[in-house]
Amino acid sequence: MASLDHIEALTKVVLNNLEYQHDWTRIHQHTQDTLPRSLIYGLPPKRLYVHPDEQIDIIKAEKELGERIPQEPEVEWVLPLHLSEKWSPAQFAAVFDAIEAIPPGGADLEPTEEDGSEEEWRLWRGSKRGKRILLATVQDDSTVTYYWIFDGLVKPRQN
Repeated sequence: MASLDHIEALTKVVLNNLEYQHDWTRIHQHTQDTLPRSLIYGLPPKRLYVHPDEQIDIIKAEKELGERIPQEPEVEWVLPLHLSEKWSPAQFAAVFDAIEAIPPGGADLEPTEEDGSEEEWRLWRGSKRGKRILLATVQDDSTVTYYWIFDGLVKPRQN
């Protein structure tokens, strides 16, 4: 198990990487008793993930409207880990069990009724959003590599 100082150092590396290399805003460290370690959440400069079923709903809506639907960024969870750490599925499950699908501060970016939230594609940003975490893997030279992890199975994206 990593020491508390080691985890804090990893978190700081990832916080700096998100803010200064990837232009994230509204970045916060999230700690709670039920989490095995602190998470980070924040707002990336552009949308990072579109669920495959949402992608289909957006394409249908764009055809009906005859115009492109802009994809605004969403607040995302980030889990900092070191490359040498060995995490079990149970540890990842504990993290997913301890969080909500939408991080704190993310609900104020979700569509409202005034935005026309009755449209099917908009529900993916709220009630249909599944739990996902951006895994920030830090290497010894402070390089950070990001991978998506999901709670449960997610079908592959359509390219």
